[in-house]
Amino acid sequence: MANQMNTGNPHVDLAYRRKKNAEEMKHQVISFVLMIALTLIAFFAVGYNEFSHWFSVPFILLLAVVQVAFQLYYFMHMSHKGHELPSLFIYGGVLVAFVTVWAFMTVVWW
Repeated sequence: MANQMNTGNPHVDLAYRRKKNAEEMKHQVISFVLMIALTLIAFFAVGYNEFSHWFSVPFILLLAVVQVAFQLYYFMHMSHKGHELPSLFIYGGVLVAFVTVWAFMTVVWW
């Protein structure tokens, strides 16, 4: 484990791991609550008749992007050290997907 401190003293190491695990769990719970709140906001945006679909669709897509970021960084542990290469591949795939969709939209609309 790259994030663990090894002092040779089992009591210090155990306390450090407990502190790090508690901190990690706190971040995951906060992230989970925020994702539930974003989902409820998205349901509200769809169900509220005063919002047009020109507002609702981009707003829901924005909320989806935020939820994907929470998923990657907190639930898939992409914020930890040692995950640079998977991050590179994920961001590269997102870039290729974005350029592909953009290119097809440009070809179809113009």
